[in-house]
Amino acid sequence: MRRLRVDGPGGRRDLVLRSFVKPFYVRHAEGLLTREAAVLRLLGPTDVPAATLVDVDATATHCDHPSLLMSLLPGSVRLDDRDAERRADLMAEQLVRIHRVEVADETRPRAWQAWTSPERVTLPQHTARPDLWQRAVEVIRQDPPALRPCFLHRDFHPGNVLFEGAGDDVRISGVVDWVETSWGPADLDVAHCSTALSLLHGVPLGMTFADRYLAAGGSLAEQRAAHLYWRLIDALAFAPDAEKVAVPWRELGRADLTPALLGGRLEEYLHDLFDRYA
Repeated sequence: MRRLRVDGPGGRRDLVLRSFVKPFYVRHAEGLLTREAAVLRLLGPTDVPAATLVDVDATATHCDHPSLLMSLLPGSVRLDDRDAERRADLMAEQLVRIHRVEVADETRPRAWQAWTSPERVTLPQHTARPDLWQRAVEVIRQDPPALRPCFLHRDFHPGNVLFEGAGDDVRISGVVDWVETSWGPADLDVAHCSTALSLLHGVPLGMTFADRYLAAGGSLAEQRAAHLYWRLIDALAFAPDAEKVAVPWRELGRADLTPALLGGRLEEYLHDLFDRYA
C-alpha cells in the first residue's frame, strides 16, 4: 500500500496504490483486483464511505505488479480499548447500511464462501476443553442454514474501518478492503466482526455485536441454531490462536495481543456462544 501525492492540472490530490507482490496474491490478482474495482464502482453512488476507483491494472500490463489505484480516505484504524463500545455501535450501524446496498443481478458479487471446514480446522494443542472444540467442529459439519442473501463486505472488522473524531464526536470516515465482497447471509458479516471484537477487545464486547446490529435495524436468522452455525463457521477459521490477525494488530500497537491471550479469548468465545445459542 502506497500513498501517492499527485500534482496535475486539477491541483494536488492524494491517492492510494494497492499492489499485489507476494506470489500467492499475484496468482490470484486478476480475480481479486477486478472484483474490488467492480465493487468500488458499484459503491460510488451509495452512502457507503468507500474509496473512489481511479484505475486498475489487475494483470500488471502497465505496472510492475498487479495494482489498483484509488482515492485516499480520511481517518485512521483504531484498535485501542478506549471508546471501543462506541465504535462497535457505529460499526453495527455501518454494516446495516452496507447490507442494504441494492445490487442488480448482473453486478451481483460472487456467492459467499466458507473460510474453513471441519477437515481444515486446526485445534489447539494445549487446551483444558478439547470437548468444546470438537463440539464446535460437529456443528459446522451440518449443512448451512436457510438464508436471506444480501450484499456482504465479507471481511468487515475493526482493521478495515477508518475513524475520525473522539468521544461522542467519533465517526466512521471510511471502509476499506473490498476484495472479498460476496453475496450471502448478513449473519456471516456479523459473525466475522463479532469474532474480531472478541479477540481484540474481549469476549463480552464481541458477544454484544449481533445485538447492536439488530438495534441498528439489521436482520439476522431467527433460529438459535442458525446463529450458532454462522458464528462458529467464522470463529473456527481463526483457530487455534488467531495469529493471522494478531500480527497486523501488534504492528499497530497492540503488543498485548499474544497468541496465548488470543487463543484463550477464542476458546472463551466458543464457550459463550454455546452457552447463549445451543
